Amino acid sequence: MPELRKDPVLGRWVIISTDRSRRPMNFAPVKVERTSNFCPFCPGQEDKTPPEVYACRQNGGGPNSTGWKVRVVPNKFPALQIEGALDRRGEGLYDKMNGVGAHEVVIEGPDHDLALADLPVEHLVEVLKAYRERVVDLHRDRRFRYVLVFKNHGAGAGATLEHTHTQLIATPIIPKILMEELEGARRYHELKERCVFCDIIQQDTADHNGRRVVSMNDRFLTIEPFAPRFPFETWILPRRHDSSFQVVQDADEYKDLASILKDTLGRLNRALDRPPYNFVIHTAPVSEGDLDYYHWHLEIMPKLARMAGFEIGSGFHINPTPPEDAAQYLREIAVED
Repeated sequence: MPELRKDPVLGRWVIISTDRSRRPMNFAPVKVERTSNFCPFCPGQEDKTPPEVYACRQNGGGPNSTGWKVRVVPNKFPALQIEGALDRRGEGLYDKMNGVGAHEVVIEGPDHDLALADLPVEHLVEVLKAYRERVVDLHRDRRFRYVLVFKNHGAGAGATLEHTHTQLIATPIIPKILMEELEGARRYHELKERCVFCDIIQQDTADHNGRRVVSMNDRFLTIEPFAPRFPFETWILPRRHDSSFQVVQDADEYKDLASILKDTLGRLNRALDRPPYNFVIHTAPVSEGDLDYYHWHLEIMPKLARMAGFEIGSGFHINPTPPEDAAQYLREIAVED
């Protein structure tokens, strides 16, 4: 029988449609074909992007030159413009402001044919450092209230360029989904004086031999959440309470995060035949300081199913793969180092 499950953070209900239960092999693989021989993100094309704002070069070299491992540039076609004042104003009952913000691209490596999951752990550490450095720097601009790190991998997930990259968008408002997460976590903390994410970690690692746990190391763990919106929706969380991604600074912490990210993406790739996916980093706004009730985390959402009329009209998500099954499939995957 199908189950209705309630997300303990947002209070959002999802339908786990066990009657439609689908295993990894039941999802049609998405074949990716190269669409162009020209790539502005490849080495030697540095002049085809806006001037870089951050780069990791181990052997020196000037800005906007070759020899980089990770490179961050402003998006050539930004969703928001960095210049200008917000000019908040009303138009009758409607509120609006200028589309001011920042939109940057993290080019994760020089090799066009390597995906994020294919990079060695040492290289992934440099990618994660780039995320943090840009988030910290953009938060110095007092116009911005939030910086979202997100990745669209594959055309099915919204990527318009094949070369592996992540994006950051700084906005003058806190996104609604983050406001809802913050408010849900705050209410839980007021009631129980505990962090709901810490409780999720404690319960899922103890519950029936960790039915929803995929993997863990000393500092992080990967789980399939209790009420997932999408099949094989996967979360990575720090095992220690931290409300902000920006606190990741220790070398061992970077290495553990890079290791579990590579492990998790590798498992998803092998189970689902390298699916398109999105990931987002949800972290507390810098202006909020250190929060006892919130816990930063990374959400990975493979693009395996489409929303239809019921989902759009009701807000319910129908997920054909129970998270306990998804976790078991992923645990059983052998991942190469």
